[in-house]
Amino acid sequence: MAETGFSSFNVTVDKTNTLLHQIEMANEWPKECRNQSYSALRATLHALRDRLTVEETAHLAAQLPMLVRGIYYDSWDPSRVPVKMGKEDFLARVREEFPHKVDGGMEELTRTVFQALKAHVSEGEWHNVGSVLPRDLEKLLP
Repeated sequence: MAETGFSSFNVTVDKTNTLLHQIEMANEWPKECRNQSYSALRATLHALRDRLTVEETAHLAAQLPMLVRGIYYDSWDPSRVPVKMGKEDFLARVREEFPHKVDGGMEELTRTVFQALKAHVSEGEWHNVGSVLPRDLEKLLP
């Protein structure tokens, strides 16, 4: 467990590290590739955040661990959303923010990140998120 001296911070650091570790394991990346798992999480969260309505962005954020919520909201401009994106545009957006080579491509990477996030997001919230996405993009959600 991370020791920050504040229990809420310790918990969010641990949850975030667990999430990043899940992404690394699914991609068979060594722990030394933590920057890749972070980049994958950040790129996927930002693409999703910018595709959602302001209201749905806030509902999803409320379920994320505190540190992940900060990553999610980093550099967000709510006056510029939602950005209309189908699956291919969404994956291209993830690719823009993910500077690493990955086996399996952006679709597999995005599915991996969503699967790791699943432990922190209720089924009802995934349903709500999916309901505002185009059908081809909704199929990426767990």
